[in-house]
Amino acid sequence: MQQPSDILQEYFNYSSFKGKQEAIIEHVADHKHALVLMPTGGGKSLCYQIPALMFQGGTIVISPLIALMQDQVDALKRKNIPAEFINSTVSSQQRAERVKRFVEGTTKLLYVTPERFRKSDFTDAIKMADISLLAVDEAHCISEWGHDFRPDYSRIAEFRAIMGNPLTVALTATATRDVQKDIITKLGLSPEEMTVFHEGIERPNLRLEAVDVVDEKETLREILDVIDRYKESGIIYFSLIKKLETFSQILRDMGYPHGVYHGKLEAPERKRIQRDFLSGKCNIMLATNAFGMGIDKPDIRFVIHAEVPSSVESYYQEIGRAGRDGEDSTCVLLYNREDLYTQMEFIRWANPDTHYYAKIYDMLRNELQVVNSLGIAHLREQMSFKDKNDFRVETVLAMLDRYGVTEGDIENGSLAIVAELPYELTDEDYLKEKLLRDNKKLLSVVNYFNAATCRRVYISNYFDFPGTKPCGNCDVCGKL
Repeated sequence: MQQPSDILQEYFNYSSFKGKQEAIIEHVADHKHALVLMPTGGGKSLCYQIPALMFQGGTIVISPLIALMQDQVDALKRKNIPAEFINSTVSSQQRAERVKRFVEGTTKLLYVTPERFRKSDFTDAIKMADISLLAVDEAHCISEWGHDFRPDYSRIAEFRAIMGNPLTVALTATATRDVQKDIITKLGLSPEEMTVFHEGIERPNLRLEAVDVVDEKETLREILDVIDRYKESGIIYFSLIKKLETFSQILRDMGYPHGVYHGKLEAPERKRIQRDFLSGKCNIMLATNAFGMGIDKPDIRFVIHAEVPSSVESYYQEIGRAGRDGEDSTCVLLYNREDLYTQMEFIRWANPDTHYYAKIYDMLRNELQVVNSLGIAHLREQMSFKDKNDFRVETVLAMLDRYGVTEGDIENGSLAIVAELPYELTDEDYLKEKLLRDNKKLLSVVNYFNAATCRRVYISNYFDFPGTKPCGNCDVCGKL
């Protein structure tokens, strides 16, 4: 078996590991399960990519985003590492060919979304493969207690069983103690079977600041201050597309070139914009949280949150995109109390009650042909749609898809019901608890802004990593 340090040098052109990478890789190479909690930009991918090249069999990587897996596979291929991905963008013929090469052992790493395990042709084929390792990227998506829960992720114990329960490494940047326990349980493992490697949130080059703003004029002033100070690459996050577009127009009128990225753009346009940013063709990106995973750009000098984020988890993950090269970078949260109402509305629309789920489910069951013909607008009309920002219909459709209740796409008229409503969407107490939990996450952001002690210490304590010393590099430490 080739040594990890030799693979690191030969394929990745690094002379030494950083942090706990080497200890994690040796642990996994010794055929022991691992849960890896490592800051964004800390080098989590190497913790499974190097063992994948050491093992005789192949490695399945479960990844949540199509763009993320494509970027990672492209990067591996440039290093002459045989890797492929399978998702909805790949033709059926290509999928069959890629699975065949993985089963034959020609491909070492195969990246898939968790939804791929719904397909019997895939699961039937994958049972024939020699799988040495399962890597679960963005593992916080497994837990219903996390900030980005995906029901298909919660079925990974089933997927492991299909693959013969291989050695497993789960990786994420953000996981509270409850989320860590849930990840291990949902993997079908016990705490005794899985070692947790926690690097804390030590990113000393990131300066954390929070500024109280009362209106868009003050928000613009703070944004310009950071842009002018750095004159380098940066990301400015917004919650609302409308507000993003307003500030984009203002910055363009003032002569500040930038890119714009949000979920309503067509996929080819989003991909082009992301490539421009990664290549340096575009230095400043105004984006919603749709822009983030897979942004492996080392020289991002600032991350500004122009609106209050929904949770400390998402905030921490997003600021982690700054300063991956180790150079000084600034992360600024612009806190406008009005933004809290926006986030509270988002939380409300993202948490329909059981009556709402049942009503849409019954409409789909009884009027599916009409719904497929008239589209989502018909559902909105039937649900007495009044507020244009009310996206409960979209929430329900997404959850029905993620729980495997529906298949197909309402946009192209192919939606079909294939299962009953799951328990989670019919239990009022469960949904109320989720709503309460989401509101508590928002409150944690308020508490972060109001923190009277070091901001890094606050985040460390939030993630159950006590004992962190004041950083001396945040705005609160500067006042003490």
